[in-house]
Amino acid sequence: MLCYQCGAQLSEQDYCTSCGADVAMYKKILYASNQLYNDGLEKARVRDLSGAVISLRQSLKFYKKNIEARNLLGLVYFEMGEVVSALSEWVLSKNLRPKKNMAGNYIDIVQSSAGRLETINQTIKKYNQAYYYCTQGSKDLAIIQLKKVLSMNPKFLRAHQLLALLYMDGEQWERAQKELKKCLEIDRNNTIALGYLQEVEQALFPEDGAKAPAKRKKDDSVRYQSDNEIIIQPLNVKEPKKGNVASFLNILIGVVIGLAAMYFLVVPGITAQVRNEANRKVTEIGNQLDTKTAAIEELERQMKSLEDDKTYLQQELEGYVGPNGTMDMIDSFLEMVSNYLDSGDVEQAASDLEAFAEAVDVTQTSQALQQLYQSVLTAIGPEMGKICYDAGVEALKDKLYEEAVGNLSKAVTYDPSNVEALYQLGNAYRESGDTANAIAAYERLVEEFPDSNRVRRAQRYIDDLSEE
Repeated sequence: MLCYQCGAQLSEQDYCTSCGADVAMYKKILYASNQLYNDGLEKARVRDLSGAVISLRQSLKFYKKNIEARNLLGLVYFEMGEVVSALSEWVLSKNLRPKKNMAGNYIDIVQSSAGRLETINQTIKKYNQAYYYCTQGSKDLAIIQLKKVLSMNPKFLRAHQLLALLYMDGEQWERAQKELKKCLEIDRNNTIALGYLQEVEQALFPEDGAKAPAKRKKDDSVRYQSDNEIIIQPLNVKEPKKGNVASFLNILIGVVIGLAAMYFLVVPGITAQVRNEANRKVTEIGNQLDTKTAAIEELERQMKSLEDDKTYLQQELEGYVGPNGTMDMIDSFLEMVSNYLDSGDVEQAASDLEAFAEAVDVTQTSQALQQLYQSVLTAIGPEMGKICYDAGVEALKDKLYEEAVGNLSKAVTYDPSNVEALYQLGNAYRESGDTANAIAAYERLVEEFPDSNRVRRAQRYIDDLSEE
């Protein structure tokens, strides 16, 4: 036992041998606190948890730094399912003695699992919701919530009591009895559960409850029976009267303990609030960083898209102005037209037109270029068509069908009005065995030149080839 003033070890004297402080009353207070702690410990060992709570709280009223009493009170609360109250006692104990304190281990065990803390929070929320349902008259919903609470925390004594009370209200006596027995398994001398159980047993066994209870003397005891045990609670236990000085000291110590308890309860709350605010700010900054990161990624994506567009436009531009590009081909075409106008060489102009048509999609060029191309084609068409027609007929006579088809096709292209070229093209396809193209050529002749003297012959060939 240490001196409250200088911290020296106290002797059997009523004063401190180190600093001379009067420690007589201080020793009595510590002895009373320790005695109540021992009483609470004995009650906790026989699962008289509610009695242990009373003794331990009284012990702490005498001496708030009784770490063993505070830790044991936290364990009793935890066993009764009051996790928040248990944590409060352990936190106070840890603040009073930061080192070599089992309270730190108890707190670590509870807080080591995020799932356990979440279960504790859900248990409290559901119990409060059940209590709210009771106040609103929704008793069925309250029962459902309490069952969920007890499935998560089977030792929650208050939940068992409230559920039993709801069963009693609904006259479900057997279920109420079952819940109350569970209460007594947790806390053997819980007066609330014992009182409820007495009413339940009177409802279940009215013949036993109808008997008038024997009168008790003033110094008699209150007896409760739980399972096979009889619990005796003495009445009329009077505390010894104390002098005015002792009363004043008790009041003063109580005020000091109350202020200290308020300090240790409020400070952790403020600390938690500051920590939560810091966490909120960190989360807010993290969200801002995520937003900025997303914006940067979007800008990078847009930049990549613009670079792709730039590459595509450069390729398009290269296709127009680069070597062998469209502009280069247009210059070549204009040079070809100029040469044709100067020389009048139809065959050379036709060769240049064919080379231009193979290199450039004429339909994708400008309207002016298409008109110029068509003008040149029209100018050389009749003459070039006759040249190709004569060559094709000669090849057809020599049975050179592939050459005949090529020349006659050009003849029809250069001079679409040459019905004879179209007719001979059909003959070339027919002689070469290309029935489909032959029928197509004859059908074109019949469709485009219905007044020609070749129509009857072409129609006959169509009929013959279709039958084959």
